[in-house]
Amino acid sequence: MHTNSANRNEFGKPPEATTAPLSPEATVALGIVSTATITTQLMARGLRNTYLEGLEFSNPSRQRLLGEAFTMRCIPAREDIDVPSIFQDYDHPQRIGVESVSEGQVLVIDARGKKRAASIGHILATRLKLRGAAGIVSDGSFRDMVGFEELDLPTFSAGASPTTNLAQHHVVDFQIPIACAEVAIYPGDIMVGDRDGVVCIPRHLVESVARDALEQEKLEEFILTKVEDGSPLRGTYPPDEALLKSYHELLPG
Repeated sequence: MHTNSANRNEFGKPPEATTAPLSPEATVALGIVSTATITTQLMARGLRNTYLEGLEFSNPSRQRLLGEAFTMRCIPAREDIDVPSIFQDYDHPQRIGVESVSEGQVLVIDARGKKRAASIGHILATRLKLRGAAGIVSDGSFRDMVGFEELDLPTFSAGASPTTNLAQHHVVDFQIPIACAEVAIYPGDIMVGDRDGVVCIPRHLVESVARDALEQEKLEEFILTKVEDGSPLRGTYPPDEALLKSYHELLPG
């Protein structure tokens, strides 16, 4: 039986947690900036463990993931509970969770990094796509990987497995704090994924991270043009006062 965060106390709640929608400016910025830039901005704020190591895109043509985390937690399966007949239960916690994901949310699965059995399969992933989900992230494996490779939905996993989730995973909870690929994920955090991987932005930091990440990339584009033109690193990267002045003179207004 699953529980949800409404039935839990607030101990361990992240500071200034909010579920307010992202501003249009932040949404545009996070649709452009790289996860590399985002990790730099998070490190500047003291956060060093935000990259979900070891996860890769299922479909290389879907090269951007952006959405609010909807969390799901698995514990190890137990043979007397996780039996094949459970597939007949419409109210299985995994299915309830899938049917609870809202438009624009990313299903983030805590599979404890275990890959012997899949954490989710193509049919449930297809249902998530049709519900308007923004993607799936799991530190476990996917089943029916060919389907994932063709699915028009950004999905990241630790690999593929033909074995059903019942052999290793039992979904017990959703919309609570979880660990995914050794990163703390809270419901409502913002997940961003690209060719470098997936990062998690704490929700209360997302507006400032998005703004500063966009500014960082604009400056780095200017620096790159200088390097491509033959400028040495000294005075260019990092930029000295003279280079920064020339950069700011090019800005509108």
